[in-house]
Amino acid sequence: MSSQDHPSAFDAAPDSAAPTPTPNPTPPRRTDMRSMRRRSRDVALQGLYQWLLSGEDAGAIDAHMREQENFDECDAAHFDALLHGCIAEAAALDAVLAKLVDRRTDHLSPVEHGVLLIGAYELKHCIDIPYKVAINEAVELAKRFGGTDGHKYVNGVLDKAAAELRPLEVQAMRAARR
Repeated sequence: MSSQDHPSAFDAAPDSAAPTPTPNPTPPRRTDMRSMRRRSRDVALQGLYQWLLSGEDAGAIDAHMREQENFDECDAAHFDALLHGCIAEAAALDAVLAKLVDRRTDHLSPVEHGVLLIGAYELKHCIDIPYKVAINEAVELAKRFGGTDGHKYVNGVLDKAAAELRPLEVQAMRAARR
């Protein structure tokens, strides 16, 4: 058998029907990732709201949220971390929040409670997100979904939570302002 019996990829004519490899898609731009994470927070908050009101299984809530229109605009990994992390650690996160709120956490509105859980979870676990960004994103959630002045309450509580959950980052930021 000669080498002519086994054509190589290099032997194909340029106008052949062989598919040309496509370059890897470009990674999402920074602004795209921000909007995907923001969408993840929105959907996770809706799931937490459902969980806080019904106590339904996290898996069922997750499946329901994934069926929502435009779920593909989420950062799915961040959504998973928020929804499942907040539910799994609700007692521990509530213990942190309980020291900072003016009433029992189960007496908070479900929206404010969900927003505070997300904010506290990000402060505790998402160290790639600066603490000020985590607080600001929670405030924006409260503005979009909560009551009239709920965002002010969320801001105050999470600012105190940041000092407890990220003391070095908060101290460095305050020292830099001097």
